Amino acid sequence: MFAARNFLPLHKNQNEMQTSPFYPVIRLNPGKEDALHRFHPWVFSGAIHDAAKGLQAGDTVTVTDYDGNILGTGFCESDSIAVKILSFDNRKIDEWFFLERLKQAYEVRKTMGLTHNEHTNCFRLVHSEGDGLAGLIVDIYGHTAVVQAQTEGMALHLKEIVRALKLIPELGLQAIYNKSADAMQRMGKEDAIIEDGYLFGERLDEVILENDSRFLPNWEEGQKTGFFLDQRENRELVRHFAQGKTVLNAFGYTGGFSVTALKGGARRAITVDASKKAIAMTEANLELNGYSKEENPCYVADMKEYITEMRQGAFDLIILDPPAFAKRHQDRHRGLGGYKFLNAEAIKRIAKGGLLFTFSCSQAVDKATFQGIVTAASIEAKRNVRIVDQLSQPADHPINIFHPEGAYLKGLMLVVE
Repeated sequence: MFAARNFLPLHKNQNEMQTSPFYPVIRLNPGKEDALHRFHPWVFSGAIHDAAKGLQAGDTVTVTDYDGNILGTGFCESDSIAVKILSFDNRKIDEWFFLERLKQAYEVRKTMGLTHNEHTNCFRLVHSEGDGLAGLIVDIYGHTAVVQAQTEGMALHLKEIVRALKLIPELGLQAIYNKSADAMQRMGKEDAIIEDGYLFGERLDEVILENDSRFLPNWEEGQKTGFFLDQRENRELVRHFAQGKTVLNAFGYTGGFSVTALKGGARRAITVDASKKAIAMTEANLELNGYSKEENPCYVADMKEYITEMRQGAFDLIILDPPAFAKRHQDRHRGLGGYKFLNAEAIKRIAKGGLLFTFSCSQAVDKATFQGIVTAASIEAKRNVRIVDQLSQPADHPINIFHPEGAYLKGLMLVVE
């Protein structure tokens, strides 16, 4: 809704409380305050009656109802979500605000057993709306934090966020990397001027552990923040069922599922991805864990072509973890077709009694719709299919109960007869 802007870091460090608004005001239409009373953190452009003049995307604003009662504080956006709320009160958004929220997020991960864990030293510290910091991702890899700003407002406050992270000694951070440029472009913010790079410290060539499996994430050149932390528990589930099986890891990226399956005693794991860089990282991760890339081949290939040429019964455990086929609602129809095609082909070709782990990470595709698509694929494949588990995102990717849109990762574990 508001014009995009260039990125110059802001620094405000006042935290005194006051009754008058701290920031320029956006006033809602009568009756449009209900969503904020239910603590949903998004304000849509159609709900706005008027706004202070000169606002740009990334500006911090105070949102009020039609009568001027303060409802919350947040960042302006340049699309249909006009404001993302950070606090449902009159609040200064500064270093101390971020420190408070980061400490709260850390305590949740501590409760979940993810901090100072000798078997796993990588986890998500901040998961956007799930941790009350809409538009911010922070992933921890050993002694490095990878920060991803997904809104203009968060990008403008990176200096405050970095200072706050350094004030949490329990994290033991030696480096903080900004991985925001690609994320901003994926969010449709092509005008944003922001560069990736180290905001503190320098690169540490540090092996990370996930349930004792070893990986070398590449946050500088890889997708997202360098590793898909949201599949940690699902990888562990695959390990549990992999004994003696021949495994296909489709859309394998850096080979997390392949390594974990082999740890679980898989006879063989084959990884397929369209990216040469991803396959090179998979091969490195296999060797890092003592597995032969010759015995567990990795192929650069289009998965849609590969799966149609697969021999019937070649695999008795298949992981389908494609990228988001439907990132936006306008892409939904085409995306659903992609999910149906892949699942139908996998179900047709998997060995009798085989296990299929199938996922969607598209926010535009809800759980019921995804299951419906897999059902349609099963009908097309003409095989009997049982759902034996329903899968989701792990505890360090929490879902704000007032923001159900945060439940983006859907998965099914199927037995195919």
